[in-house]
Amino acid sequence: MSTDKLRISLVQSHIVWEDRNENLDYYGELLRRVCGKTDIALLPETFTTGFSMNVAALSDSADGKTVATVKEWSKKYDMAVAGSFIASENGQYFNRGFFITPDGSVSFYDKRHLFRMAEEDKYYTPGNSRLIVSYKGWNIGLIICYDLRFPVWCRNVDNEYDVLLCCANWPEARKKVWKTLLEARAIENMAYVCGVNRVGIDGNGVLFRGDSLIFSPKGKKLANAGKREEITRTCTLDKEELEKLRAKFPCWKDMDRFTIDSLS
Repeated sequence: MSTDKLRISLVQSHIVWEDRNENLDYYGELLRRVCGKTDIALLPETFTTGFSMNVAALSDSADGKTVATVKEWSKKYDMAVAGSFIASENGQYFNRGFFITPDGSVSFYDKRHLFRMAEEDKYYTPGNSRLIVSYKGWNIGLIICYDLRFPVWCRNVDNEYDVLLCCANWPEARKKVWKTLLEARAIENMAYVCGVNRVGIDGNGVLFRGDSLIFSPKGKKLANAGKREEITRTCTLDKEELEKLRAKFPCWKDMDRFTIDSLS
């Protein structure tokens, strides 16, 4: 069913290092608390393990416990759930994004840009295709953390998406970059941009600040989860306002088009 209003919840929380069961229990409770209050819950990147390179021990298959549990949450609480987890497939490992809806539909996106500064590129295989899903009459894109730095990959040609979701483990040391890029992606793509980031310290001693944010297509800050706090922020997006802006100021018609080389 289509709707002009879409409620999105940024679930900003810590992640228990490399403990899938503990994290599934914890995030399940966080989603229970927003049942009936949201349409989409956005979880941090690798929410079941933290941003670990211990892929062989921590990976899960597409039909494993992680996806099965999120499907249960989505159906039980009547909300779509998005995030990412460490996935294994055919002997390869992926930082795999997911968008799961209450009817049991599952869509995956494998992170394209792997964070070489943490040697993610040595353990994971990059994805080679974008994900845009339709939900409640809205077109929704999903990217993961480091992808945010690459505007060509995020380019919203012909208004392919209305909302861009970004789940992240973005260190506090680069907090200004995180905020700036979220706002920039919203303005340049004339879309709502929603970024969720974890808080706390991971198993490598990296500090995460949170600063989960939602920006309007004009770059207005609509929601801010603040710093270093475990909190869920919910914001209602307005489709009519988006369409009015695109009609009144149609710079999207003059966007440069790019061809992105596929990965071999």
